[in-house]
Parts: sequence; structure tokens; C-alpha cells
Amino acid sequence: MKISLTIGSALAGLALSAVSAAAADIKPAVLYDLGGRFDKSFNEAAYNGAEKFKEDSGIEFRDFEIQNDSQREQALRNFAKRGMSPIVAIGFSQKAAVEKVAAEFPDLQFAIVDEVVDLPNVRSILFKEHEGSYIVGLLAGMASETGKVGFVGGMDIPLISKFSCGYKQGVVAANADAEVFENMTGTTGAAWNDPVKGGELAKSQFDRGADVIYHAAGGTGIGVLQAAADAGKLGIGVDSNQNALHPGSVLTSMLKRVDTAVYKAFDDAKNDAWTSGTNILGLKEGGVDWALDDNNTALITADMKTAVEDATNKIVSGEIVVHDYMSDQACPL
Repeated sequence: MKISLTIGSALAGLALSAVSAAAADIKPAVLYDLGGRFDKSFNEAAYNGAEKFKEDSGIEFRDFEIQNDSQREQALRNFAKRGMSPIVAIGFSQKAAVEKVAAEFPDLQFAIVDEVVDLPNVRSILFKEHEGSYIVGLLAGMASETGKVGFVGGMDIPLISKFSCGYKQGVVAANADAEVFENMTGTTGAAWNDPVKGGELAKSQFDRGADVIYHAAGGTGIGVLQAAADAGKLGIGVDSNQNALHPGSVLTSMLKRVDTAVYKAFDDAKNDAWTSGTNILGLKEGGVDWALDDNNTALITADMKTAVEDATNKIVSGEIVVHDYMSDQACPL
């Protein structure tokens, strides 16, 4: 019996060693976009996914917050030289850096969110933001008492117009006579991290009669939600669940599951299930959604829930087709 126990213990020890060795082969890393790790939105969703992976697996990750565009390539190459893999780059602006560095390190795994890099060691992760934006637009149209709602975008690029266009379609589906105000914050990366300007743009829309405003502006959107709370109006968050920032004044948040995408990239690498190519995540795939919790449940009526469920089912089935601005840069509204 003693011999059997000793052998069993030895085998168990070998098994644990094997698991530890496999885990040690994974050195995950995240490179955030401008706006930083704790922007309460896009980048923070990536951080949350990496943190959850660390909690579940016990595997540490490295991350880096760039301060300007020139640091993108340098940061990626520094990660690669240290053998980090997979390396997940957050944001479309990382494309050129990923293309260059991933080609130099073909044995490492890279992923990029919101862009496509056609290399055999790169996973490109895209989202159907227009579908999630349609859903929150539907809620905005139903919640609005003035028939006027707003949208504040970050950088004036087609990707953010994709949010805006889907949102408008949802608003009009709820109220064909609704009016939608729209402002973009700027044309450079600084547009993602200017909450003061976000608040000013929101206030101007409230002054014109809007009573619900959706932002897709990263850290700038924090100012939009603050302005809504200050004015006694409603804001709509984006990317991460921002309902708790101003309970009772954030109607909902359009969830873009960057956290899930980062977690899956790390987890696939850990389990030797990594794949490259393009992943496109919408309502059907659980890549976008809307947030309902204790912070906003009093704002969402039974009719709203029914409307959202119906619209979601119709989008998934193809009965409702939400216009994708990235495919055809002419919003039908």
C-alpha cells in the first residue's frame, strides 16, 4: 500500500509538473490603444478579459499603455523580443505595427481588435457594433420623451460611424419621427480621451432638446455620461458596462465583448487551440449585447424588454438587417 501511494504521488507530481510546464509556455500580453487601461470603456474591457484569464488560469500577463502613436511598433517589438505570446493589440490604429512586427516574429501569436491583418500568425477580431447599437438605439427611441436623442462619437472615422448608423436605425424603428443629433469629438487619437469636450458636446445636444445620448468615444464618453447625470437626462454607455458610473441615469450600455475576445485568445493559446484568420462577432455570436443590471433595471420597462428580445431574434435570424457602414459608407438615414 505504501509503495502504491508513493508511485501514485509521484505520478501526480509529474502531472502537475506537466501542467505547470504547459502554462509556462504561455506569455500573454496586451497593448492598449490611446486612452489607457482604465478608460472605463474599450481598453478597460480588454484589461478585464486579461484579468479574468489570470484569475482562472493563474497565468500572469504583461500589458502596456501607449502615450503616443510612435510607441505602437516599439511596444509590440519589445513584447516580441521577450518572447511574449499571444500578444493582443487593441484598436484599429495598431494595424501597421502588427503587420510589421508579426512578420518579423512568425513563430509568435498575435491578435488585433477592430482591424484585419492577413498574416498566418495573426488573429483578426471584428465586431458587429452596428447590431448592438441598433438595440440601444431602440431603447433610446422608446425611452425618449422629447423625440430627440443624441450621439457623441470619438474619432471621426468609419468605425464610429458604424456605431452611429446602427443607433439611428434602432431609434427610428422605435419612433419614425425621432430626431437624432450627432457630433464627433475630433480627427486624431486625442478624441478618445477628452471628457471635458465630451461633456460640452452632450450639453449642446441636451440644450437642443435631446433627452438621451449614446456615446462611442472611449474615455471622452465619461464626460457625456457625467453631463447626462448633471442634466437629469439619460446617457448610454459603450464597450464595457458603464451603468454603475451613474446609477439611474445610464439607460443601458452597448457591450462590445472585447473582454471575451482577449480571454479567448489567451485561453486558446494555453490549450493549443489557437487559430489565425478573421473572427467576426455579432449578436448571434455573443460579441455584442446590451447591459441590464440593478443600476438601470428601473429604467427598462417590460415593453422595452419585449422589443429588444424581438429585435434581437430578428437580427439573428436575418429578418432585420442592420446597415453596416463599414461595408457601404452611406447610412440609409
